[in-house]
Parts: sequence; C-alpha cells; structure tokens
Amino acid sequence: MKIALMSDLHANRQAVEAVWQHAQERGFDQLVMLGDYVDYGADPVWVVEFAQAREAEGAVLVRGNHDDALSAETTSKMSAHVGPSLAWTFAQLSPAQRDWLTALPLTAEVGPCLMAHANAHDPAHWEYLQGRSEASRSLLASQQPFVFCGHVHQQCLYHLSNLGKSGEFMPVDGVPISLSPARRWLAIPGSVGQPRDGNPAACYATFDTGSATLTFFRVPYDHDTAAQRIIDAGLPATFAQRLIHGR
Repeated sequence: MKIALMSDLHANRQAVEAVWQHAQERGFDQLVMLGDYVDYGADPVWVVEFAQAREAEGAVLVRGNHDDALSAETTSKMSAHVGPSLAWTFAQLSPAQRDWLTALPLTAEVGPCLMAHANAHDPAHWEYLQGRSEASRSLLASQQPFVFCGHVHQQCLYHLSNLGKSGEFMPVDGVPISLSPARRWLAIPGSVGQPRDGNPAACYATFDTGSATLTFFRVPYDHDTAAQRIIDAGLPATFAQRLIHGR
C-alpha cells in the first residue's frame, strides 16, 4: 500500500492544489492528512471542503491543534500573534464545518503506521517533536514500527534501534529512503501550506508499506498569490511573508 501524507495545509489553496496534483500524477493507494487544515491562510472554507471530499473518498484524517482551537470562539488556546487569524477563520467557517474539524480523531492507524498531528506520546497536548529525545518518546509510546506526525512544519526523519540508540536522517527531495526493519521510524512530511525551513516549496511525502520505502517531496506553487490573498483578507502580513520566504 502506498500512502500519501499531507500535513499542515493551513488554508493555503494554492499549495494544496499543487501538492494534490503532484501526488495524483505519481499515484497512491491511501491518502492520510495529519491535521491543521485551517488558520494562517486565506482559504479555510475551500481547504475544509477539499478535506471533507477526500474523507468521503476514503482518506484518513486526524485533528491538529489549530482545528482543535475552533471548539469555541475564544482564541485563548493560541498565542496572541495567531489569535486574530483564528478568530477570522472561525467567522469564515460554518458551525457544521467547525464541528467536523473538532470531531476528527487525535490519532489513527493505517496498516503498520500510527498517525498523529503533534506526537504519539501525548497527542492531546500538542508538544513539538524538536529532536531525537521527543521522537524516541513517541516511538516508544506506539506499538507500530512507523509513526507519522506533522506540527513542526519541517521535513524530518528519526529512528530508534532495538538497543535504544536514536538517530536522524536529512530528507532529500524525491530520493526514496529504505526504512530498515531493525529500527523503528518517525517521519514528519513537512507542511503543505506553510513550510518553515527557508524553502517556500510545499512539502509532503509518500510511504510504501510493502517495501518500507519513504519519499519526501517539495512542490513549488504560486506562493505569491497565496500571500496576496492573505493580505487581501486583512490577515497579518507576517503570514504572507512566511509563505514567500518559507519561514
């Protein structure tokens, strides 16, 4: 089974459309979306409708922290910097769309893989996986040999040996990585809608469960249009600049 993994779409229609086309051209059997469909970007309604359509076709979806924060109109769960865009997003979505987002599960299992937005060891509290230590905690918390998360907006790959030795790989665009069965693996496919590694190209990944082969991808898209839509919507200009600079 070949799984396409998309995370942190963040209401960025232009990025989602580009990644979706790229993934369809290469083919996959199962789509998994790792949360944070909304906020930051200017097209939350379109992205939610896209995600709902994919779910109706059989995609597996989990909830992210920005989705979870829509459970009430208050933005107290998020930083003051993010609050205005979350309040704007809340107003754009219908009650049914907000209810759908907040009802998505925190985790899901697909074959030998555990899916979560932030981490596997405490998925409801949105702790970032910022290195080997946190990645190892998630791997030890899962019964599955492969864990996939989002949240950090950068592509990462960690591993843990049976002897407890941890390590990490630097993903390279389009280069398949064979994941040894002698290790457990945690991969972060990066953000579709707001990459933060200095490269504005959208991120996603595919994983073939049969061959245990993981491939990370970068997909250029019209980030200038996505940024201008943020400005036109009256959202913070910093979010537009993030798309242009990939930070």
